[in-house]
Amino acid sequence: MTEKHTPDDLTVGRVADLVGVSVRTLHHWDGIGLVRPSGRTWSGYRLYDAQDISRIHRVLVYRELGLALAEIGRILDDPSVDPGVHLHRQRTLLRERIHRLEKTARAVDEMIERTDMTHEKSTTGTSLTPEEQARIFGTDWDPAYQDEARERWGGSDAWKQSAARTGSWDAAQWQTIKDETDEVEAALAEALSRGVEPGSEEANALAERHRASIGRHYDCTPSMQVVLARMYTEDPRFAAHYDERGEGLAVWLRRAIEESARSQGVDPETATWQ
Repeated sequence: MTEKHTPDDLTVGRVADLVGVSVRTLHHWDGIGLVRPSGRTWSGYRLYDAQDISRIHRVLVYRELGLALAEIGRILDDPSVDPGVHLHRQRTLLRERIHRLEKTARAVDEMIERTDMTHEKSTTGTSLTPEEQARIFGTDWDPAYQDEARERWGGSDAWKQSAARTGSWDAAQWQTIKDETDEVEAALAEALSRGVEPGSEEANALAERHRASIGRHYDCTPSMQVVLARMYTEDPRFAAHYDERGEGLAVWLRRAIEESARSQGVDPETATWQ
């Protein structure tokens, strides 16, 4: 680290605006040694040069691909690997992700074709008024979500099981479920902030706690949880929901679920809705 800098160096706030991450995230990456700014002003403020920003972009690509920050750091700091190799590696991983997304899309199309759209109950229960839904689930709750869910999953056993379990729940019961879900998500975000690694004993326990919360609605196997976790990073709405709890939580949770499933004999790459 040096106090010398050029006029082209950028402050942490300017870099945050440029690359689309929060200042808090950049501070965290500096603290764990993932992306350390190359310079400082005389008053101690961080300054990033062009190479620093290039590294940030590489971190963002790897994070989008689902890699943990510690793993990204090891890859980027490998002295035997040059930037060109990184680009080829990223391209390979992107092609693999596209392949997985295409397989998921085909599976969803098949579910839609088999869906019985006529007489299943909503997963939110018919006893909640629109006002109660907004109060419990938040003002951004959109009743269209349940229509979309019915379109995707309406013919599945999980949907029927959820309808049977939740159809008679009143507002107080839904509020209890919502409070429990908030507690689970807060615990996940807290673990992320402490740097808990997916695959660790603590992360596996949290993944199981998350699965248990889903199990209040229907029996969720580790394989089914993996399928759900894919949506947490691939659907912007899920990603925004979790990342509002903590920057990068959606990716972290997906990896935690996948590693927990792997410890139970499930291959995340081939997991299906069963």
